[in-house]
Amino acid sequence: MQKLILFDFDGTLADTAPDLAAAANRMRRRKGLAPLPYETLRPMASQGARGLLKASFDIDPTDPGYDVMRQQFLQDYEHDMTSLTVLFNGVRQLLDTLGRHDYKWGIVTNKAEYLALPIVQHLGLATECAITVGGDTAAERKPHPAPLLYAAEKAGFTPNQCAYVGDDERDIMAGKAAGMPTIAAAYGYCGLSDVDQWHADAIAHSPQDIWLSIQKLLPTCP
Repeated sequence: MQKLILFDFDGTLADTAPDLAAAANRMRRRKGLAPLPYETLRPMASQGARGLLKASFDIDPTDPGYDVMRQQFLQDYEHDMTSLTVLFNGVRQLLDTLGRHDYKWGIVTNKAEYLALPIVQHLGLATECAITVGGDTAAERKPHPAPLLYAAEKAGFTPNQCAYVGDDERDIMAGKAAGMPTIAAAYGYCGLSDVDQWHADAIAHSPQDIWLSIQKLLPTCP
């Protein structure tokens, strides 16, 4: 029986942090501030604009002016979001392996569709991807299960025929709430400090580990 593997995008399939960090530093330069080291900004990549703005300007969504700064960040990022972004090493081989073993795969990200879809296309994933769900596709965003349930339904699968892979605790929360086996991508932006506390069904330290976990958690044969 065919199964569906759903992936988070930033920090799981694609290393988008360099372009996200570059957008944040463009904003800092515009304000006369020195750029921050990439190592400082990289761990915030899975949190999108909110995380990058917090790290760059110590500003939260509740602060005055946050919405204006968020829009500027998104404009800067959209202007140049594929120069440095690549698939993580081993991801291309993982997706090829899934295809050879009759798995479908898709993407569920909190990144808005207008940002996610061009990057998916740029990385050569669009023709293989069964479904791409952005942060503005469903009525709710992760950690709510709605985007995962939407992706499963649109791709023609039930939740128990799916697994979800992500590098943020929100991903694991969403997958569990959707009734799907979950795999934490510890090679992404989350670091290793608290991944064990997420209680994912498996932890992958590389894309190769994801395939081993899928075979155990969601085999195509009974």
